[in-house]
Amino acid sequence: MRINVFISSTGYCSRREADRLISSGEVLLNGAKALLGTNIGENDIVTIDGKRIEKKPETVYLAFNKPRGVESTTEHSNPDNIIDFIGYPERVFPIGRLDKNSSGLILLTNDGTIVNKILRSEFEHEKEYLVDVDKPVTESFIKAMSAGVRIFNPVRQSWIKTKPCQVKMLSPHSFSIVLTQGINLQIRRMTHELGYRVLKLKRIRIMHIKLQGLLSGKWRTLTESEVNKLKEAIDKKGSSNE
Repeated sequence: MRINVFISSTGYCSRREADRLISSGEVLLNGAKALLGTNIGENDIVTIDGKRIEKKPETVYLAFNKPRGVESTTEHSNPDNIIDFIGYPERVFPIGRLDKNSSGLILLTNDGTIVNKILRSEFEHEKEYLVDVDKPVTESFIKAMSAGVRIFNPVRQSWIKTKPCQVKMLSPHSFSIVLTQGINLQIRRMTHELGYRVLKLKRIRIMHIKLQGLLSGKWRTLTESEVNKLKEAIDKKGSSNE
């Protein structure tokens, strides 16, 4: 691979700018000034302004069916951390959280540029859950959950009302809910305020990405179509919020 192509592939700059840096003597190859058109190998070291330029790792996007008991943390000091449980051979980190007592879909990646865009609350990306509760689900409960519930925000030490959401009864003791917010323990806190207790909570969808067919404790890589659609949705939503 030619040195200008290599520099460009890392995202440092364009090929044209790489050529300019090489011509001006700012690029070193194994400690010596690099020349235009030089081919480099895997073991060669390229530096610009004293900083080593390295190829970007291939982006990874994973869908994981988190079992109850696994925590959405990268801290290896926590014996229940999600990273050690998955055992993926490269560094990845979870996008958002799914509390320890909940199960279901969580995404992991090594692409830091996409994480904040997915998590930003104003983007209102849908997340769908299945919930079992300890008492019969009534029409008034569904209506109250759908309209939004006042819950206490311990961070701000104030009460807030959750955004309206889609709620549907599935059985006498279960319902589905689609959220566009990312409040910590939101569903558990909403149901608690209405006099219910969550017995089981499972996330089955994040945006267009579904859990369907993925066994508990297993992960899969997102398909090219899923990744493209994910990026398109984020870019489209981001543009509409600018």
